[in-house]
Amino acid sequence: MRNILLLIFTALISVPTLGSPSPEAQALIEQLSLREGPTPVRSHPNWAPKKIVVAMPAQLVQAVPGYKDALLAAAGDVPLTFVTGESVSAELADADALIGICRPQLIEAASDSLLWVHNWSAGVDRCPMEAFDNRVLSNSKRLMGPAIAEHTIAMLLALSRNLPLLVAAQQDGQWLGGAARNMPFGELEGKTMLVVGLGGIGTEIARRGHALGMQITATRNSSRTGPDFVKYVGLGDELHKLAGEADVIVNALPLTPATTGLFNKAFFDAAKPGAMFLSIGRGKSTDTDALMAALESGQIYGAGLDVTDPEPLPADHPLWKMDNVIITPHLSASGAGTIKRVSIVTIENLRRYVAGDALLNVVNTQAGY
Repeated sequence: MRNILLLIFTALISVPTLGSPSPEAQALIEQLSLREGPTPVRSHPNWAPKKIVVAMPAQLVQAVPGYKDALLAAAGDVPLTFVTGESVSAELADADALIGICRPQLIEAASDSLLWVHNWSAGVDRCPMEAFDNRVLSNSKRLMGPAIAEHTIAMLLALSRNLPLLVAAQQDGQWLGGAARNMPFGELEGKTMLVVGLGGIGTEIARRGHALGMQITATRNSSRTGPDFVKYVGLGDELHKLAGEADVIVNALPLTPATTGLFNKAFFDAAKPGAMFLSIGRGKSTDTDALMAALESGQIYGAGLDVTDPEPLPADHPLWKMDNVIITPHLSASGAGTIKRVSIVTIENLRRYVAGDALLNVVNTQAGY
């Protein structure tokens, strides 16, 4: 099976020409509404592609055997330096671009010649934003949305149908009756889902919730606009009001100073009694003690957590023992589709950087996402 997957990846990732995106990249741009940065990178006075460092994750090397060759082709005559582990910092002193994971120690090791950093993942909360006043940061936002949205819906369905209880009974060979058949949360059709953070990931979650017959509301900081399947889009200051009207609340926020600890006691007190809480954003946006208290009191019906605080969650943490909680180890973005999308857009952004064009998925370093 694994060999078959490798062959599929190789066939699906084609090499772009220096003048235009590959068909796969163009399809993703349209499908996920990927946006270009505001200006071509060639307009930056430091743009002069000479050395690009690529710190390629092992899973990409293994999953996409033709990936390195595709990157080399996209770079044209500009040299790529492929590195792993501790050798990344040593290579950044004279590099103008880095494709890897943005971390403070790497940016500190770079010189002023470093202009562009492409972050493999969507989250950039570990990246020192103050170092990007005169640099460009891009990432994998929106590319992980389909996988994360499916994971979110999986947790929603599992909790609403008592699957944690039933799976535990299966392990003990029990055929449960009685209370196990009550399904107190009820059917999803007609219920309201609040998506907190209607970005690329939040939009994909909202799309799937709507397909299940749910009424979708959302919040976002940028505007009140949203797709047709979202009934109402509020601003951040409407969070508590909308939470009081929602049967399911989804945390799809990036981690910023403004979102750290946002889901606290006051929030859970404001939530509709018996609502479900699903978190796939960042663990530190939720006050764990406040969530546990809300779960224990019944104010919150159940929680699906792909992210926690602390993370990883210690083995003796009481959250593990709560029968109305599903915990997964920050893997909602995982899957073959995500690897494929990240690979395609990284290649496309490398092509654009060498050509001096506007990059995709440019991070607003003032906002932090």
